Amino acid sequence: MARVALGIAYDGSTWQGWQTQPDGHTVQDRLESALGQFVAQHVGTICAGRTDTGVHAIGQVVHVDVAVQRREQSWVRGLNALLPDSIAVQWARPVSDDFHARFSALSRTYVYIVRNAPVRSPLADRRVGWVYHKLDLDPMRQAAARLVGEHDFSSFRSSQCQAASPVRTLHGLDVSRRAEFFVFTFRANAFLHHMVRNLMGALLYIGQGRQDPEWVDTLLARRDRCLSAPTFAADGLYLAAVEYPSVFGLPVPEPLEACNTHLGWAFASI
Repeated sequence: MARVALGIAYDGSTWQGWQTQPDGHTVQDRLESALGQFVAQHVGTICAGRTDTGVHAIGQVVHVDVAVQRREQSWVRGLNALLPDSIAVQWARPVSDDFHARFSALSRTYVYIVRNAPVRSPLADRRVGWVYHKLDLDPMRQAAARLVGEHDFSSFRSSQCQAASPVRTLHGLDVSRRAEFFVFTFRANAFLHHMVRNLMGALLYIGQGRQDPEWVDTLLARRDRCLSAPTFAADGLYLAAVEYPSVFGLPVPEPLEACNTHLGWAFASI
């Protein structure tokens, strides 16, 4: 058996998340169906991060074990010919048997894009989040700095989270503004269920002046999800990059450049 790593991008708005479901309308189900057709055998997939319904990916990584040999471009072109327009293989690389898409990952980077405008845009709908209240960049940056580091993120995990520990290390949280878009970049060793969307809810409360930046200190200390802001929508959330040890030789996209590449001219200012 040979192990192959695949880079995957998908429009999450048309799928019920990554993970397989009984009705089969998930990214994993559709990708495994295409893989089965391509190599004429059942193929299971392991991914770097299981995204929820509505969450997009431009840097998802999966690995598969197959009994056939194919050139890298054959994997890309062959699978894309069998996949719907909303899912596309970006690259393929042979990897050693000790590579694991989930457990070998050093970090994961999510990008959330929010359009701050009085009226929503039907062209950007389901591609970016939308807030009509005016947002203030500086307070959100101050709050973001307080969230970086190793913390108990219980106040930012969903009630359905199955992680054994709520402790995570947030390596970086950058907030920037590009025209009417606010771009939030989260990099961590791993994330809890709904962690990014719950952090977004809190940061946007602060950006609207409904809370001070110091509020996040209280939330971290109290470890109570009920005290925080509501979970923000999935629309503007992207799994942008997964980093692995260099020994595996896998591409590591720069998150914002990847967003520009995939979102096209409509979001060129990002």
